Amino acid sequence: VQLQAYGGGLVQAGGSLRLSCRASGITFSSYEMGWFRQAPGKDREFVASISWSGSSTYYTDSVKGRFTISRDNDENTVYLQMNSLKPEDSAVYYCAAGARNALYRARYTYLGQGTQVTVSS
Repeated sequence: VQLQAYGGGLVQAGGSLRLSCRASGITFSSYEMGWFRQAPGKDREFVASISWSGSSTYYTDSVKGRFTISRDNDENTVYLQMNSLKPEDSAVYYCAAGARNALYRARYTYLGQGTQVTVSS
């Protein structure tokens, strides 16, 4: 199983980034997909998740209205569009796959390697 995340980088506050994560080795459309992040010295935290069909999404309060998660089951890819970025959004972002309604409880089945997002003030 591989969850390959990419799209991170350095951006100024107020800017945007789009993260992508391509999955292989799993039946992608059977999994809830999501994103976690971990800043230096802090615990890994849930950011967003999306149901297998894409009909349901969940966000942590700090990103609601700024981040949008989406998926393309034909491409085995999940996306995280991040707008109005703030310095406190700086972290390593990880892609995750899990069972239904599991990710917002921090219960992931698979966790990919991270991609660094740095937001300068």
